[in-house]
Amino acid sequence: MGAIITLSLLAILVLYLGLYKAKKAILPVALLGLTGVLVFLIMEWNTAAEPLYSGMIIFDHFSIAFSVLCVTVTALVLLLSKEYFGAISEHVAEYYSLILFSLTGALLVNSYHNFAMLFMGIEVMSVALYILVGIRKKDFASNEASLKYFLMGAFSTGFLLFGIALLYGATASFDLEVIKNYVIAHPHDISPLFYAGVLFLIVGLCFKIGAAPFHFWTPDVYDGAPILITTYMSTVVKAASFAGMLRLFSMVLVPLNDFWTPVLLTIAIITLFIGNISAMMQHSFKRMLAYSSIAHAGYMLFAIVSIGNQSASAVLLYVIAYSLSSVVAFGALILVKRQDGTDHFSAFNGLARRSPWLALAITVSMLSLAGIPLTAGFVGKFMMFSIAMNDYHITLLILAAINAAIGVFYYLKVVVAMYFRESEATSTQGLSVPLNYSIVFFVAILFTILIGVYPDCLIQLI
Repeated sequence: MGAIITLSLLAILVLYLGLYKAKKAILPVALLGLTGVLVFLIMEWNTAAEPLYSGMIIFDHFSIAFSVLCVTVTALVLLLSKEYFGAISEHVAEYYSLILFSLTGALLVNSYHNFAMLFMGIEVMSVALYILVGIRKKDFASNEASLKYFLMGAFSTGFLLFGIALLYGATASFDLEVIKNYVIAHPHDISPLFYAGVLFLIVGLCFKIGAAPFHFWTPDVYDGAPILITTYMSTVVKAASFAGMLRLFSMVLVPLNDFWTPVLLTIAIITLFIGNISAMMQHSFKRMLAYSSIAHAGYMLFAIVSIGNQSASAVLLYVIAYSLSSVVAFGALILVKRQDGTDHFSAFNGLARRSPWLALAITVSMLSLAGIPLTAGFVGKFMMFSIAMNDYHITLLILAAINAAIGVFYYLKVVVAMYFRESEATSTQGLSVPLNYSIVFFVAILFTILIGVYPDCLIQLI
């Protein structure tokens, strides 16, 4: 609990630093505070995992592992923000504070043991993002993205709350342990309200993870938001949402898997095809990443469709691989767009000659996202495919393999542009990579390759 309290106080402190014009101290204080949060989380690792505050939250290995991931990725995003937020607005403290408040909500989602805390965590995480997406007040695309995200987020919250209300009506409790005992004690006479509640929960949670056909907000919101906010949304928010979804299905709804498995199986297949085919048709690098994030949500649904002992480790490893690659991809996009003024694929033409280090970083990122061997992305996809095969979802496996091939095509388009195409006349000058970007890229690439070569250290983590 110390991690959540520290994070909340840190967000308030950052606001006060902005109020007293201490702009240069904001980033170091934020990074130092996140380091303290990591220390608190690591200290919780070997303590007894008992629900706190009358069963509202629990810090077990599952929640701590996902929380460490969220905090670490947020730190990498903030490292990229040294010059980025200052170029957008003079009031940079609001950016950092809202991100930290959103991260607090993400940690609550990772650790919830009661539906009331799940709702509170999702809303704290989302409300801050509604503001961050539209924080560029004079940018029409940013305003449109914020409005769409707010409306669709409110709509999905309605489904989520209605589902929680129906489960409460059937079990008279918001506590996951009580609901789990109800499901076990009534194997053949579960209330129809409960089944309806599960369906509404699936709809609400699928909105949050960006799974089709509830994905319509994702491309426009990711495209219209500032690039670093998109980076945060596609990594930390997606990781926390999947952690919350996985906890519900693995802890409470396993006995009813015959009911909800066909639903999620259908959603996973639709998500894979819509995400990959749409990404293949894009001409914008940022929009391609937005659609590919939908496809990755489909892959991660494999772990829930084939729920089992390896599901948590598989999702954690996949999210780590996806997050590291996304941070590099979006960070590189910031640099390329800053020089060329566009995020079109043509902006990457000849990048290998202008900036070999940046081209190498993007290449490793794209190979990992595509699931090429010796990268973390390959290990993540392999685990998801293995889980599906062990549960005899052969049809899902075949369709996923087809989609993986489509993914290789559009990810390698960037690599081809960098190494085999001539740059535009306006982009012939060299592209320098700032030190903070080089540090983030090096750390992300290092762990991407290490996990790809030595994955066992993470597979048995939780």
